Amino acid sequence: MNNQYDEIKKLLSNSRKMLNKTDLSESKNILINKGLINELDVKPDNLADSSEERIDSDVTTSEDKQKKYRVSGGLIVLHGKDKKDLELSTDEKMSFQETMDEFIGEVSDLVDFDRLNIYTNNIDWSGRLIESNLTFYFSIGENNGVYIDGDMIKLDENLVELINKLTTFYEKFKSKWAKVMAQRKKTDTDLT
Repeated sequence: MNNQYDEIKKLLSNSRKMLNKTDLSESKNILINKGLINELDVKPDNLADSSEERIDSDVTTSEDKQKKYRVSGGLIVLHGKDKKDLELSTDEKMSFQETMDEFIGEVSDLVDFDRLNIYTNNIDWSGRLIESNLTFYFSIGENNGVYIDGDMIKLDENLVELINKLTTFYEKFKSKWAKVMAQRKKTDTDLT
């Protein structure tokens, strides 16, 4: 036990010495001298030459863009590669409003909704059921399913009823938003 204490004391002492140094090379030398790091003799300029695969620096990746829309207190985030992917239709706004209203009427009126994410091949939506301290997650497309998460959830008839309501509502959500996703893909192919 005393050996561990001495080791920790030594590490703290070395850390304090390093924090007092402003020069990075001096801190690096301390770490090397104390045997805390071992350094290979590799120079950054020669790194690309010595590697088997050379990385092409001219490769450009098109970053996914996103645009947020506030709809009746809820948030829709569209994810896409270009401007037309980030346009929200009136039908999609109405579908989202209907989805929130139906959830409140059929599952629970005490809910904090998270954002609805619309991707090219996936739509997901989540929220927290306040009364049961349970988080739900609906996903259609690549990861179909309804998922729940929570800490110390009491297993009783109310939980079973709530899970049944979530599962039943998920089928409505899946049906409505699969149509939206299909429409967005149809519109996408019509434009090209």
